[in-house]
Parts: sequence; structure tokens; C-alpha cells
Amino acid sequence: MDIKRIKQDFPIFNQQVNDEPLTYLDSAATAQMPNSVLNAIEYYYRHDHANVHRGTHTLAQRATAAYEQARQKVADFINANQTEEIVFTRSTTESLNWVAQGLTKMINPGDVIVATVMEHHSNLVPWQQLAKRTGAKLRLIGLNDQQELDLDDAKRKIDAKVKIVTIAHASNVLGVINPIKELSSMAHRVGACMIVDGAQAVPHLPVDVQDLDADFYAFSGHKMLAPTGIGVLYGKMEWLKRLEPSQFGGEMIGQVTQQTATFKPVPWCFEAGTPNISGAIALGAAIDYLNQFGMDQIADYERQLAAKAIPRLLAIDGLTLYGPHDHHTGVLAFNLAGIHPHDAATALDLEGVAVRAGHHCAQPLMKELGVDATLRASLYLYNDQKDLDRLILAIKATKEFFENGFEQA
Repeated sequence: MDIKRIKQDFPIFNQQVNDEPLTYLDSAATAQMPNSVLNAIEYYYRHDHANVHRGTHTLAQRATAAYEQARQKVADFINANQTEEIVFTRSTTESLNWVAQGLTKMINPGDVIVATVMEHHSNLVPWQQLAKRTGAKLRLIGLNDQQELDLDDAKRKIDAKVKIVTIAHASNVLGVINPIKELSSMAHRVGACMIVDGAQAVPHLPVDVQDLDADFYAFSGHKMLAPTGIGVLYGKMEWLKRLEPSQFGGEMIGQVTQQTATFKPVPWCFEAGTPNISGAIALGAAIDYLNQFGMDQIADYERQLAAKAIPRLLAIDGLTLYGPHDHHTGVLAFNLAGIHPHDAATALDLEGVAVRAGHHCAQPLMKELGVDATLRASLYLYNDQKDLDRLILAIKATKEFFENGFEQA
């Protein structure tokens, strides 16, 4: 991959931050957008801006066609069985909340929901609330000694009482990819619904929802080169038909009388009101951009970059890297002994290096790791060896400052 050329596709890199070249290592929070995506947004607003599925005039027809074409691109990208299995939402968070709300009637007191200790709050709190509403129990699968998912613990906890298994495809902290296909098999053996948080997976590796055998799979556009405010919920048609809509109003209805209403078929019954039309179109453009490289190539490049970063990070005295050290996604969470992550992140920012600091919306995992917060550098297809060099130099400069202070000449 020609990273120098790829960087030129992203106008945000044509700037300095704190008089230093921008080294953006926070793509796990939000990825940057290439020109082609920005142009798609602008083109829609300049030429086709109208509401979808409602008007018969030319602009409305063009907007609807572009919106539904984006749905087809998403379906192809993750290998859905049919386009109608793709529901547009605002985010991964909204997608998971819709599933948790829509499945309420199938959960009874004493039923069990299984998640993991590494889940993002978006894939934990909705299930806590579902358990609270219904009298169900929530079990969390733990970690093994390598800070990967403990599959023996998973086998113990996914038993005949389990109705829902919900797990992140890739951790937003530990840099691990969970064996979703194997976990789906465990869930389906006991008749449970398998739900996957794919926010950290779809942007970085090939995802085939049919091969994974996920019943629901959720992800966000803003982590895969698209704007914020657009998300996707994939569901097997049989499960989408069982899912009750969580929002009601315009566009999702079939017929409405003074006392009753019928709804459109899947997926439009879930998309009440005016959707994020430009966001969906931009997500389609982002998929076009990723497809020119291929997700296999992107995943391989990121693995190679992470493999180069890990030994350099581990060579820094006092640095603790979380997750397995022999293999890793592009998510690298670490701490520096004696330096609070927020202080370290501020110091790195002064060097032009943008990383995340905090609990990463994963407080149960932080407790499991024995920390309150970590630093997190996250890589994407536009990062290169120079970005790693700047990160390492900035970490060393930060350690030097906090250990020895600032010396004036």
C-alpha cells in the first residue's frame, strides 16, 4: 500500500498541530475522511438534497436512489444475504439499543444474557437495563492470562438458560479479535441469539456476517472513513421480523387510522422520520474507498504496523502494554509508570501526536486490568512508519519531562 499517496487523500493531514506535523493515532474513536467521502457529501447537498421515499420529483427520486444504493453497498461489504437485512441507524450504540429494546418480550425472569468483561459500555449498559427490566441475569465472560477472551469460561457460562450472547468482534482496548464464529456456534447450540458489536472490526478486517453466523451485527460509519451520525444494524431477516420497532412516526408506517397503525416491511419499519441521507451516501463512498485496497490488504498492513510498534513500545522502560504481545490489532493501549494517562496525552499532543486517554467506555475492563485509565494509540490505513517514529519519540520526551522536568538553556 502506498501510504504516502493515501495520506494525500486526507486533507486534514495538511496541517500542523502545536507546530508539529499532525500524527493522528485516534482512529478507534473516529477515523478521518478522504476527499472522495467529503466530495460525496458536498455533491448530495449541492445537487440532490431532498427527502427520501416520499416525493415523486426528480431530486427526491435521485436522493432515494443514492440512499438505497448505499444500503446495497453495505450489504455487499459485509456479505448480507439480502439488502433488506441492512438497517440504517445513527451509530453502533443506537443499533445495539434498538436490539436490546426490540427483544424485550422474548426475555423472561431467570433467563440469562451473556456478554464479556471487555465490552464497550454501548454493548454492556443496554443489556444491564434489559436484565433489570425483565428480571433476567447478566453473566460476563472473563479474560485468560494473555488478556484474551477465556473460551473455557465462555463454554461454562453459555448454557441452556442463555437467551442472548452479545460480544465485541474486536476489543477497543486490548487489540484482540474474538472468535465470533466459534462463539456463535456456542450460542446457537443452546438456542440463543448471537449479537455482535462490530464497531472496531468492520473498518479494519474482512467481515462476512453469514460466515460468522451472527444474528445481529452493529457498526458505525465514523470509524470507517464516513461522517458521524450514521450507523448500521445488520440482522438476519428471521430475527429482524421478530424485532419490534423502537421508534414510530413518519415514513415507517403502512396505514394509520385514528386508533391503529400498520408498519412497512423490514428494514423501513425501523427507519422512522427523515434519516441521515447524506451520512448513508457518504458511508457508501467510504466503502468504495476501502474496496479499492481490499479489506484483506488493509488488515494485513495494520497487523504489520502493529507488529513493528509493539517491540518498540515494550522497549520503553516503565511502559505497560495491554493485550497479547505476540499478535495485536492496530489498537495499542498502554500506560507509563508514574504518569497519569491524561497528563501523558496532553504532553503527546504538544508534540503533535493525537492519542486517546481515559477508560475508553470500558470501565469493567479497566477494573479487570487494575487501572483507572490508559493511553491508547490506534492505527489505520493512513498511518505509517513515520507516525510510529513520532509516537515513540513523543513518549520518550514525555517520560523525560515528567521524570526530570523542563531545563532551560
